[in-house]
Amino acid sequence: MTGSFASLNDIADFLANEFAASRYPASEQGGLYRFAGRRVQRLGLALEPWPDIAHWVVQHQLDSLYLHRPWRIDDIPLPADVSILAHHLPFDETLTMGFNTRLAAQLRAIGSLEPLGFKQSQSETGDLLPARPIGMVFDMEKCSLADWETIIRELFGGYDQIVAGATGMVSRVAVVGAMNDSLIREAAGRGVDLYLTGAYRKPAQEAVTQTGIVVMAVGHRRSEEWGLRALADLLRERWPELTLFLH
Repeated sequence: MTGSFASLNDIADFLANEFAASRYPASEQGGLYRFAGRRVQRLGLALEPWPDIAHWVVQHQLDSLYLHRPWRIDDIPLPADVSILAHHLPFDETLTMGFNTRLAAQLRAIGSLEPLGFKQSQSETGDLLPARPIGMVFDMEKCSLADWETIIRELFGGYDQIVAGATGMVSRVAVVGAMNDSLIREAAGRGVDLYLTGAYRKPAQEAVTQTGIVVMAVGHRRSEEWGLRALADLLRERWPELTLFLH
């Protein structure tokens, strides 16, 4: 609750709800990675471990860590009383390129967000889990491609690639966590001017050429870094008393 320090379970439950983790198999839901039982007052957020992470933890007197990719953390001697939270796929699909409501707001979306494409997983017992949108489509106030590039630079600090299409104006956008022939054609068929994604995929080039859609690849790392900042904002909104450190 606001006004008292959160427990790790509080934060794990909150993020499970924000990420709609029940749509994923248990092995991909993320959550508590290491539980040390302390209240969370000083939380460090990072995309993955790095060689000096233990020093960073001690330097900032962290009691907990959040990692997007925790795979190598078990090889690093962290203080025994430091807890760890981790989400991989749920983080990617909620806070990077995909059906990302916080990003849509910053991209000046108008009206409702429309899902684009779906993926669906099975539970460990073989039951189908709820479908997850791969991306979103929305309208925005018409702007030039140059203005759009400025928006992206301000949000992400740059981008990797842009393939200009048949239009120099943007008023309908798709933000998608994948790029293939069928997704490009579906977006174009729904009136999308610009397709925003993480990485440009060459196999979709024919669809890009034939539809004349503009494609902008932000870069996977940039989208993850944006997502980590968005996660920090999300946690601050819920627990203003948390002290957060981003790496």
